[in-house]
Amino acid sequence: MKCLVCRRIFLGGFLFLFAFGLAGCEKKRAAEEPSAIDRVQPLDQASQSILHKTFTLRTTAEFPFEVPAHAALPHLHGNYKSYLTNLGVQMNEHSADVNFFVFDDQQYADFVAGTPGDAVFAADPSHDQAVDVSLPPSLNDTKKFHLVFRNTPGGDLSKTVQADLTVDF
Repeated sequence: MKCLVCRRIFLGGFLFLFAFGLAGCEKKRAAEEPSAIDRVQPLDQASQSILHKTFTLRTTAEFPFEVPAHAALPHLHGNYKSYLTNLGVQMNEHSADVNFFVFDDQQYADFVAGTPGDAVFAADPSHDQAVDVSLPPSLNDTKKFHLVFRNTPGGDLSKTVQADLTVDF
């Protein structure tokens, strides 16, 4: 008889502690606030043409674009080609090269101020370049980026740039 009473007390105590432990775990979960990165959800696949044009480049050209909030895996892709505007003047194979950068807002402000800094993406000087860049997630806010084409240092000649760039969200 004592064993039966001991079993009931032990079983009752075990069930009480188990139930109390589960209730305590639920309170902790409810108190946790998810981080901004946990709230990023993949959007339905969408594409936006960022730059599809031919333009003349003398010094620098900037093209801003935005990635919408909650874009988990934004991706920039496409290509550009550059040519000397004066077709009769092809000094060497690198004469038509341009620099290409992708900056966020802060990086672009540093670039404009002449402060050397980082870029989301920087291509080596080229006159024919494929672009394939994963951009950082936009989290809770729209995130602005800047495409920048710059004539190579010492390149006094104006160049024609043909660019076709798209961003997928």
